[in-house]
Amino acid sequence: MIPWLGRAHVFPPVESALAEPNGLLAAGGDLSPARVLAAYRLGIFPWFGEGDPILWWSPDPRMILYPAELKVSRSLRKALRRGDYEIRVDTAFHAVMEACAAPRPGQAGTWITRRMLDAYCILARRGHAHSVETWRDGELIGGLYGVALGRAFFGESMFARATDASKLALVHLVRQIERWQYGLIDCQMRTSHLASLGAREISRGRFSRELEQLVNYPEVAGPWTFDRDLAG
Repeated sequence: MIPWLGRAHVFPPVESALAEPNGLLAAGGDLSPARVLAAYRLGIFPWFGEGDPILWWSPDPRMILYPAELKVSRSLRKALRRGDYEIRVDTAFHAVMEACAAPRPGQAGTWITRRMLDAYCILARRGHAHSVETWRDGELIGGLYGVALGRAFFGESMFARATDASKLALVHLVRQIERWQYGLIDCQMRTSHLASLGAREISRGRFSRELEQLVNYPEVAGPWTFDRDLAG
């Protein structure tokens, strides 16, 4: 059994999350900015399907990308040098979320529900959520979005309509937040795609300890602007 959240923005200890399904911590509540940000500060995130109650998660282990450990393949380096794209930040948050929510091969549905889209767009308008976008010839071809607190970035989803388009956005994100002295990018759950980019699993306990330090730094006020000299 897991607890049902009430009106207060209080979560049970992450150590009480279920082992199966991995990390399920609580249900209910709402997606108000105050509750969602309170969750992220504790390493908790919402994830649920259309028509389901809101479910809150804190898996163990946790997939993390430390900026200094980003792996850039030879082909991706070529794409970066080619420079036939433009990186924009926080100019098309809604469009990036909708693209991330679009059906994908082998998936029956999406966890990026209308409720999630509305909630994160509010966070974006308040400067807490950000999109990094890859454009080519005026067309949005890839990108990612997530939430920033202190010096931690919580990656939510990414999409690509062209080869390496989402990876280009990720490389630019990592370069910039490393300059801003961010400590980590939370990738939530393990995938082979994330592992190929340098992400690795750490224990929930370690993640919680590191997060406790990082989220208390002053934030870079949104909307974001990336430094031009980091391109290429």
